[in-house]
Amino acid sequence: MNQERIEHFRSILLDQLRKHTEYVREDTAAAQELNDDGVKDSVDMSLMDHNKELAFRLGERESKMVADIDQALLRIEEGTYGECARCGQPIDERRLEALPTARYDAACQTAIEAEDGEDDIATL
Repeated sequence: MNQERIEHFRSILLDQLRKHTEYVREDTAAAQELNDDGVKDSVDMSLMDHNKELAFRLGERESKMVADIDQALLRIEEGTYGECARCGQPIDERRLEALPTARYDAACQTAIEAEDGEDDIATL
């Protein structure tokens, strides 16, 4: 992959990093704001607990995305971005456009999912 394409993907990843970092902050803040507001009804308390748990889970998901983006940026710095971590073959640029954090080419991703028993779930 040429340097121009690498810079294109770096730009996409940095933009995604900013967005997902902000989402983590927002989700964490939202979860922390869901405090007991004096409501004593058990249904209301259950709903509040559910909403708090959902906000934390969203924050965890966004944190994972931030970690994946950091790893992709590290691969750019190391000069291995766009190479499959399993077989070493180039990852199709269409796949990287759809999923800039991709570590594996489509064939290896399919094989990994089949090994994990996830072969009936479609992924990028």
